[in-house]
Amino acid sequence: MSPRYALFLALVSLSFFAYRNVSAARCHPDDKAGLLAFKSDITEDPSGMLSDWKADTDCCQWKALFCGLTNRVQSIRLGGQPDNPKRYLSGTFSPLLSNLVQLDQIILSNNRFSGPIPDSLRRLNELYDLDLSGNRFSGEIPNFWDSFPKLLYLRLSNNEFIGGIPTSIASLAPKLMYLELGNNRLSGKIPEFISNFKALDTLDLSSNLFSGVLPKSFKNLTKIFNLNLARNNLVDPFPDLAVKGIESLDLSYNKFKLGKIPKWVTSSTIIYSLKLAGCGIKMRLDDWKPMRTYYYDFIDLSDNEITGSAIKLVNSTEELAGFWASGNQLKFNLSDLKMPESLKYLDLSRNQVFGSVPHSIVGLEKLNLSYNSLCGKIPTSKFPAEAFAGNACLCGSPLPACRIQ
Repeated sequence: MSPRYALFLALVSLSFFAYRNVSAARCHPDDKAGLLAFKSDITEDPSGMLSDWKADTDCCQWKALFCGLTNRVQSIRLGGQPDNPKRYLSGTFSPLLSNLVQLDQIILSNNRFSGPIPDSLRRLNELYDLDLSGNRFSGEIPNFWDSFPKLLYLRLSNNEFIGGIPTSIASLAPKLMYLELGNNRLSGKIPEFISNFKALDTLDLSSNLFSGVLPKSFKNLTKIFNLNLARNNLVDPFPDLAVKGIESLDLSYNKFKLGKIPKWVTSSTIIYSLKLAGCGIKMRLDDWKPMRTYYYDFIDLSDNEITGSAIKLVNSTEELAGFWASGNQLKFNLSDLKMPESLKYLDLSRNQVFGSVPHSIVGLEKLNLSYNSLCGKIPTSKFPAEAFAGNACLCGSPLPACRIQ
């Protein structure tokens, strides 16, 4: 979830709580019937998320619901919590939820809902926010999106959907800001109509089976801030985008042969996450001169043919949290790498890095320096032997002890 979207949800929650308290609404009978039908299709609720959903009480007072002055339920927020293994719902999506005709927000993310999205959902034409991500929904994505003229956020990532992107999604182009379909089993070509989404902030189509060439008209996505097309079967040429600034970009592990990091990426002054692993990049890292490095939090250039040194880049990136560059041809003295205090993840494996391992590695959370040309005693740390394997003259725990000279 992007920081911008998280802030938006927090503000919505506060406003709805205030609205509910002021209105003192009593739930409409049709809404209550639909909600009780929804509950009846729930097979598991280990944390009691729906424990106060009872027929003899006012549903406007039930947890996770927000009613307006018209006594109709406007928002359902039943997102699970990945860090709480008991906070989830299992079951199917009851078609009778469509009784709640004034619903404008449904958040069911990070649960264990399964089966298809019911066709009756098309009745909820007031929706501006639909988040079904992180479930087990299956089948094809319904082709009914022309029923939602107000939709701004559509999040269906991390499910089991198959087929292509339905054509009716094109009708959302004037307003839609978030389109997230990543981590499914969607296939086919990415349709040209995606280029018409002029208000699009975030597009996530990652970890699917999309193939072919991206439409040249992708350059029309001038307002895109977060673009994730990683782990598909997309091929060259990748179009030059006319974005004014991009915050996060992930094109990793397709069939692109970019050669160099694109100019429109290099010129962005607000980018914080750049992931171009396995993108056929052949360049000296010393020659890459991004417009600004201050905001970079994550850089992943793994599995390319990049030469030179990472010292200048890492040493000038004050907020860097993760740097991955495994499987390249980098050659520099690791002792000269001044790891910023913010750095938590470092992977330089399978390169030609030499020198000794600096004591500053102890502040990292994850480290991989395997299969380089490092020498000397390893500083005492928590990392396993695999993090240092394949360096001919490293010694000391967790590798064999150093020989006493």
